[in-house]
Amino acid sequence: MNDETFAVGPDNRYAKYARLQFDWPQPRVLRVTMSNGKMNSADEKMHGELGMVWRDIDSDPAVSAVILTGAGKAFSAGGDFAMMERIIDDHNTRIRNWKEARDIVYNVINCSKPIVSAIRGPAVGAGLACGLLADVSIVTKTARIIDGHTKLGLAAGDHAAMVWPLLCGMAKAKYYLLLCDQLLGEEAERIGVVSMCCEDDELDAKAVEVAGRLAAGPPAPFAGRNTRSTTGCARPGRCSMLRWRLNSWALLDRK
Repeated sequence: MNDETFAVGPDNRYAKYARLQFDWPQPRVLRVTMSNGKMNSADEKMHGELGMVWRDIDSDPAVSAVILTGAGKAFSAGGDFAMMERIIDDHNTRIRNWKEARDIVYNVINCSKPIVSAIRGPAVGAGLACGLLADVSIVTKTARIIDGHTKLGLAAGDHAAMVWPLLCGMAKAKYYLLLCDQLLGEEAERIGVVSMCCEDDELDAKAVEVAGRLAAGPPAPFAGRNTRSTTGCARPGRCSMLRWRLNSWALLDRK
């Protein structure tokens, strides 16, 4: 694997990010690593960055595929408690957070570059939204997927109400979203919440392999044009997520 790190320069669009790290494990494959030293929990800075980064990636001609992962032994441990307290106490913070949550979902969906998520450890909140909305989601056997909204007195939000029923069916989606039970990696693969499951020491290599294959496929402009032609995708009333995924990848297969 090529461990070349992203060279920060005056025109580097990724230099502004504080909670996301960037490197290139293969040519044209950009790896985005959530990192804040606190199990990659989404504080206010990371929450905003997870909504913004997909637009930068979408417009970057050097990127043909993306990997999203977390630093260390966690993917993302969910919302930072300090951020949650400010959301409760401050109206402006609450409105900004709601807009960012919408941006996270829609900007992942609308990104024309195929996204691979590599999930180990806890996966909760905004990080989980990106991880499950990715085109290919890869988890370790011991990964712990938890939506968590209802335990905080909130309706299952962000990606959950939109995509969980499409991935695993309404009955399983209701069970895990209402009870907030953790879903381990092997079971997540079995019921269809994620694409595949592997051993922990295989995760990074598998993600790079899949992303490399995607990057070697049709050029990004072709993929982007045809993905956009199938949307509606970001508006659930106009086109289901499942239909969008099937249509966009069918178009990608055409030369």
